[in-house]
Amino acid sequence: MDTYHELSVEFPKDLASIKENVHRFAKDVLRPASVALDRMTDPRETIALGSPLRKVFKQAYQLGYHVAGFPQEVGGMGLRGLGMHVMLEEMSWGAVDLAIGLLATSFPFSAAAASGNRELHEKFVKPFVADREGGLIGCWAITEPQHGSDELVPGTPQFHNPRVSGQVVARAVGDSYVINGQKAAWVSNGTIATHAALYLTVEPKAGMAGGGIAFVPLNLPGVSKGKPLNKLGQRALNQGEIFFDNVKIPRSWMLTKSDGYELALERTLTFANSSMAAAFTGVARAAYEAALEYSKERVQGGKAICEHQLVQKHLFEMFTKVEACRALSRAAMI
Repeated sequence: MDTYHELSVEFPKDLASIKENVHRFAKDVLRPASVALDRMTDPRETIALGSPLRKVFKQAYQLGYHVAGFPQEVGGMGLRGLGMHVMLEEMSWGAVDLAIGLLATSFPFSAAAASGNRELHEKFVKPFVADREGGLIGCWAITEPQHGSDELVPGTPQFHNPRVSGQVVARAVGDSYVINGQKAAWVSNGTIATHAALYLTVEPKAGMAGGGIAFVPLNLPGVSKGKPLNKLGQRALNQGEIFFDNVKIPRSWMLTKSDGYELALERTLTFANSSMAAAFTGVARAAYEAALEYSKERVQGGKAICEHQLVQKHLFEMFTKVEACRALSRAAMI
């Protein structure tokens, strides 16, 4: 399964070692851990201290993969565009559920770093960059029980409909914001996260466009979490509800207010969607490689089925689809 060669002849040599190292990590660490986690019947067992999930986060942090997208001058890997695509594809080739969890962990910290807020940088971003134990885990908290695509359609009239607004609301009180509401069970890393990039409502009368993005440590008074979600697929990706009951944060921790929320959300979705395209290119490639290996082992009609013309046709169609996925997702990410 390690003999797949992509068609691109312009693959930069400076990314070759990253590709090789991440692939080895995906093969030796992510895939076995994902299989073990998938077989656990109780999702609470998957997030227990000492579980394979915790060990994966620690090993990934020791390699600096949690800050893959951070600039090198602050201790990150400095990956952008093609480099980030390579990392996501290789990790997801091993285990897309764990890859998504490791991608989501940087969300609040990268948002805080981009805000230019020195307090947040010193208090939270620097410790996250330096973390090699997997103790600081972030989540992207946007999903709500009563909202689906209506929360994710910036640039449309529906997004500004005052009859529809979010369930997690931040109210300005003096020099603070007080947050109330609930995020749904689909928050990735939801029940293991220590910090959140919390997408909330600041101005309900502006509809979903009246939102904001806050940096919220999840150990604050009033924060509670639901049980980890029990799923049919991607079982190694921890997800769960987060509740906010009069949670108070400084005004300076509101990274984006309603006047910049629509653009910020569009940028977030652009990164998230292109990242998912890269990730599931890796899944498609893993499926193709598994089919190819099996076709070499299964004998029918006196020879391996890979020697039958119709099977070769199917394998070639799979190969071309993987290459098409990669070409499109790389173009989108770059």
